[in-house]
Amino acid sequence: MGVRTKKSALWLLMLTLTVSMVATACSGNNSNNGNASSTASSSPDAGDSTNGEKVEPFTISLFTAATGPIPTDDNKIYQEIKEKLGVTLKEEYLVGDIEQKLGVMIAGGDYPDMITANTKLTAAKAVIPLEDLIEEHAPNLKKHYGKVWEQLKDPADGHIYWLPNYGVYQGDFKPTDYMGPAFYIQKAILKEYGYPKIKTLDEYFKLIEDYAAKYPEIDGQPTIGFTSLAFDWRDWGLRNAPQHLAGHPNDGGVLVDPDTNVATLFSATDVAKPYYTKLNEINAKGLMDKEAFAQNYDQYLAKLSSGRVLAMFDQRWNFGQAHDSLVSQGKVDRTYVGFPLVYDESTTDYYLDRPVVNLGNGFGITVKAEDPVRIIKFIDTMLSEEWQKRLNWGEEGVDYLVGDNGLYYRTPEMRAQQEDVTWKQKFKAESLWGYLPKLEGNYPDGNADGPGNQPDEYFANLKDIDKEVLSAYGFKVWSDFFSSPPENRVSYPAWNIDLIEGSDAKVANQKMKDLDFKYLPKAILSKPDEFNNVWSEYVAEMGKVNTQAYLDRVNEQLKWRVDNWSSK
Repeated sequence: MGVRTKKSALWLLMLTLTVSMVATACSGNNSNNGNASSTASSSPDAGDSTNGEKVEPFTISLFTAATGPIPTDDNKIYQEIKEKLGVTLKEEYLVGDIEQKLGVMIAGGDYPDMITANTKLTAAKAVIPLEDLIEEHAPNLKKHYGKVWEQLKDPADGHIYWLPNYGVYQGDFKPTDYMGPAFYIQKAILKEYGYPKIKTLDEYFKLIEDYAAKYPEIDGQPTIGFTSLAFDWRDWGLRNAPQHLAGHPNDGGVLVDPDTNVATLFSATDVAKPYYTKLNEINAKGLMDKEAFAQNYDQYLAKLSSGRVLAMFDQRWNFGQAHDSLVSQGKVDRTYVGFPLVYDESTTDYYLDRPVVNLGNGFGITVKAEDPVRIIKFIDTMLSEEWQKRLNWGEEGVDYLVGDNGLYYRTPEMRAQQEDVTWKQKFKAESLWGYLPKLEGNYPDGNADGPGNQPDEYFANLKDIDKEVLSAYGFKVWSDFFSSPPENRVSYPAWNIDLIEGSDAKVANQKMKDLDFKYLPKAILSKPDEFNNVWSEYVAEMGKVNTQAYLDRVNEQLKWRVDNWSSK
């Protein structure tokens, strides 16, 4: 399962009603800066005024897989969108299981105007092709996706259905923070033991074991050594670690040979077994969270937010809400540092990767949309530099200042308010921003796409414990913990390959996941002398699955990418 994703899930018996929000305000004028910006927003259909005439108000309904934070009804950004563009956004957020929710939508044919990407929706013909709309009405989008245009096309029919939200960069990729997969451990533990270097599983779990023995309770609650998440589409916490431990990047459920471009499985193989054997060992020592494989996503976040979970394997973006909660509680020492562990110290870690287009994510426009042209123009306008800065940096003079050198920065007070969840609900639009197409890298004026990537601002915003941790290891930014990645394979990554709904490959993939969800927890929580028997049963059951159909589809698409993308 890959980053910012995509990423087929457990079916629930019932679906909780989702929460919706309508942002309302008055209609008004908008003045955009820059050629691309003014091109997108000067049209009446983009929602602005033309020749003094107000455009007709326009409502766009949308659904995202985001669970929050949910903006307040008087959210400032949503008010500005209506005031300047004439657009009211009626949003629905995910509650419960995404696959169940989409299944209900598909069965009833009841869709919003815009919807979060999912292959089920493509297969159900719930979304419309976008390439002609972009060519005719969306110059910002066309320019933005120009270099990766061929990659956006669905291999089945050549149409573009989704507008990827991440992975298209302007200028060099120079990460400051790290949001990807890693073995995370609390900063308090690192400080307790003098900031030791951690390379292997043994070193990692020894620290956890020693700290848990010394501090059996944290804030009055039992200390949890290590937890995991195996809930609906968020399955990588349980399934993906072995590929990284073996020195491979995140290709989802496969290992891909960079020389031959051929994928093989690692589930239920000798590549995976050492990791789960280790988890079985720590379980026997009382360090494994007994509820790990029964908890849902909200329970997982709540547990991390308590500060009593010492470590876990996850992707940093996935537990961002828990991180923010710990910071807001003043428990910064209970936030986490990611380490790129490997089985063998001689292995070069490959956790940090170069950005790839986040295919299969972002927004699409559904067949129920009455005015796709105006919707695509709205999305195009939101990709203008003016709106990108508004969504990411904020409002000049309120959320950031401009230095004499033209670079943006924030005061300590401005930085502090950005960490307050309640403040963000009123003044930010994080979920909307997360799914919209976005400019990444650097703007022509030299400023980074957002505060987190502005070097001086990033360092100034670090907490004391963060500066202490980085300095102790001789680093300046969190990505320094990871080896610099090579250039991506043309076919990378494999996790965003569409297996095609209802195909043998898709069926096999689901069966593989079901077996992982059944047998891996069973093996981890079993008595040590029973582990090998459980593992053998797991391998035998996996052998009954038509895994070749899955591999054939993956390898077919990897080859297709090389053949069709290499010369683009």
